[in-house]
Amino acid sequence: MHSHEIDSALTLARTRRHFFRDCGVGVGTMALGSLLARDARAGARTDPLAPRKPHFPAKAKAVIYLFMAGAPSQLELFEPKPELNKLHGQKVPETFTKGKRFAFIKGDAKLLGSVRKFEKAGKCGMDISELLPHHREIADDLCWLRGMKTDVFNHGPAKCFINTGSPQFGRPSMGAWLTYGLGSESDSLPGFVVLQSGPRGPRGGASLYGSGFLPSVYQGVPFLKGPSPILDLAPPPKVSTRDQGEFVDAVNDLNRLRHDQTGDPEIQTRIAAYEMAYRMQTSAPELMDLSKEDKKTLDMYGAVKGKPSFAANCLLARRLVQRGVRFIQLYHTDWDHHGGPLDLTKPLENICKEVDQPCAALVKDLKRLGLLGSTIVVWGGEFGRTPMGESRETIGRDHHIDAYTMWVAGGGFKPGTLYGKSDEIGYNVVENEVHVHDLQATILNQMGLDHTKLTFRFQGRDFRLTDVHGKVVKDVLS
Repeated sequence: MHSHEIDSALTLARTRRHFFRDCGVGVGTMALGSLLARDARAGARTDPLAPRKPHFPAKAKAVIYLFMAGAPSQLELFEPKPELNKLHGQKVPETFTKGKRFAFIKGDAKLLGSVRKFEKAGKCGMDISELLPHHREIADDLCWLRGMKTDVFNHGPAKCFINTGSPQFGRPSMGAWLTYGLGSESDSLPGFVVLQSGPRGPRGGASLYGSGFLPSVYQGVPFLKGPSPILDLAPPPKVSTRDQGEFVDAVNDLNRLRHDQTGDPEIQTRIAAYEMAYRMQTSAPELMDLSKEDKKTLDMYGAVKGKPSFAANCLLARRLVQRGVRFIQLYHTDWDHHGGPLDLTKPLENICKEVDQPCAALVKDLKRLGLLGSTIVVWGGEFGRTPMGESRETIGRDHHIDAYTMWVAGGGFKPGTLYGKSDEIGYNVVENEVHVHDLQATILNQMGLDHTKLTFRFQGRDFRLTDVHGKVVKDVLS
């Protein structure tokens, strides 16, 4: 079923049924019973997460989004700038900063060179810093987007923007859009799973992986750390599997009766949630149990059995893809290196160690298992960091929206491609810019979805992930 067909069905459900139910006019009351009975019979056979056909043949069928919350410094990791190092300590020319706004620094902040050592990696010759040695091993498997640009310079709204296409909270996330458009190939796990690591959750919270105005069945489901990823999933003591199954059946029958009366799509979400929870009592503990992974695999990721970590989440992401989950998003926090407790010295080194090996292992493992071609892996934060320094107790960098680096692997993206270029101090993109909306459009394209046609009517207008923007970046596609 195409997105416009889904949209039409849901629009009818929200308008025709609700009009006849609420208007109180005699003809509406007379027609209500037959209309709802007919639509309920059709809807009762519809699983909102059942796999659906894309708009056109897809290159990929799953996405793993490695979100580095807080924004990594591209100038310490991927962008050596000899001219910036040469100009270290000088005031940035006004031609760069005129009319620009920053989160904390002023326009007269001084340029900050990087002390990190870089090497060319792979046949592609990508510059990769000493902080990410394992990334050098996968340089030729990645498509490097070195001309990224976004619109929003504060963390919460910027995270919201790259995840939902809008800086305003309450819009559907990319994972919600994809599961809405394509469903899921897993019947025992959610279509959209969220895994978190680091000292806290990302700024913006559940809005970053919510369903917004889409039915809530499409929202991301956070899996908690440890062997019990979903709260209250296990049945109460002394309740048998048979008794629980009968309870679920009875509740779902009541929900279907209510759905026949109201046509509320959220009731279908509730039915699907009960049925999914029942199946997940077996599938979720099995998923989280890494004991069946051999020592070689665990060592490759740097994961330790029974110890929650970003490494363990990367391995879980691979396991989720194997089980048909459509969209998996990993959030790893504390990349916000302004200076002070979080600066560009030891704190940056530590967080790079936490993610470098697992990210490389995930790409290698997917490739080894023949899954990389059908899985898109995305790496990056909500924006980049300024070429100017920010003086606190120690030195760091402020938020920068005009030029930064991300990478994408698999799913039909050209491996070993260096796309985009920033100027001599890393301030502006001077070649092959990729805006956040362009990246969103390109990911949807590889999943077989036209970003201009994946829409949902809400409050009288059609919404989409890319708003009225975005273009598919064909140069980075195989």
